[in-house]
Amino acid sequence: MRKYPFVALGMAGMLALSACAGEGAGSSAEDPAGESQAPEDVLVGVSMPTQTSERWIADGDAVQSGLEDAGYTVDLQFANDDIPTQSRQIDQMITSGADLLIIASIDGTALSSQLDAAAAADIPVISYDRLIRDSEHVDFYVTFDNYQVGVAQATSVLHGLGLVDEAGEPAEDAPEGPFTIELFAGSLDDNNAHFFWQGAMETLQPYFDDGTLEVPSGQMDIEQAAILRWSQETAQERMENLLTSAYSDGTELDAVLSPFDGISRGVITALQNDGMGPTIEEGLPVISGQDAEIASVHLIDEGVQYSTIFKDTRKLADQAVVTAQAFLSGEEPEANDTETYDNGVKVVPSYLLEIDTVYADNIQELLVDSGYWTAEEVESGVSDSE
Repeated sequence: MRKYPFVALGMAGMLALSACAGEGAGSSAEDPAGESQAPEDVLVGVSMPTQTSERWIADGDAVQSGLEDAGYTVDLQFANDDIPTQSRQIDQMITSGADLLIIASIDGTALSSQLDAAAAADIPVISYDRLIRDSEHVDFYVTFDNYQVGVAQATSVLHGLGLVDEAGEPAEDAPEGPFTIELFAGSLDDNNAHFFWQGAMETLQPYFDDGTLEVPSGQMDIEQAAILRWSQETAQERMENLLTSAYSDGTELDAVLSPFDGISRGVITALQNDGMGPTIEEGLPVISGQDAEIASVHLIDEGVQYSTIFKDTRKLADQAVVTAQAFLSGEEPEANDTETYDNGVKVVPSYLLEIDTVYADNIQELLVDSGYWTAEEVESGVSDSE
């Protein structure tokens, strides 16, 4: 692997790293060819999947900001959920002389030729949050513990039904049930969707086995529950179809497992249009979510959505920058998981970050006090940046 000058600058709160060869922060260093290369001459390509989700906009901006604070030149591109567009953008990054790539893929199996080209040019590849599959040329993976995301989503649903406490321990006064639940999954071409589903279903399975939970639609396979591209509109349509096929006889719906806030909002729209609600207290089922999008945080605060999983993407961006700095200085990045994430060709060394579950009573602590959202944004449901 090529070695690059190392810049000892970082984002606020990140560990300070020492400069190469005793040189001061921001100074240039010798590359393997013996030529001086300033940090701004090092180009990092950052490929994000879409701008239709506020989460990915925030990720892209945070990664770009962190890399630029460290002195690097950044080419940030959003692919608008279009696989050919993302492929072309990455091709252009490679052609333009990118020294490192950070990629959050749309389809984790669709970038093999781009990764082959990157390897041929000695360009390290960091897979960002979504694991790139079927290629030996994925050098590192930064993400959250995605199995635990699924566990936390299912636990929040069980908590909302009164079956467990917030830690997932059986509640002393748990109702007997049975309760009805419908299951939603993410996009099958996103490797994370399978981890979310596995964690959630293994958590819920004992309650299916003993009859505490029932799925009136009978749709319990991930292929039946999956929502392509995590689309809010597709989720709304599926929920409408489920209501027609399984609930037109007056059967009540108690809970919905949702893996993403956009899907949750689509489900909520379908339910409210069917006359449920407008809040959980007034008839909506318990609904989970993920990403702490401000529109859903507002709904949680209003008692409409029950929970969401908070993955602090500021920490993920920080870790991506730390990993990039290690590669660009010729070092081996720190991994805290070298066993879990098999992409079909290799086990990719990974750094996993922790997650939190957001309920109405801890929005202030987790999201406002940490500066992720302001109290005004929570109240309005709209980000100040929009």
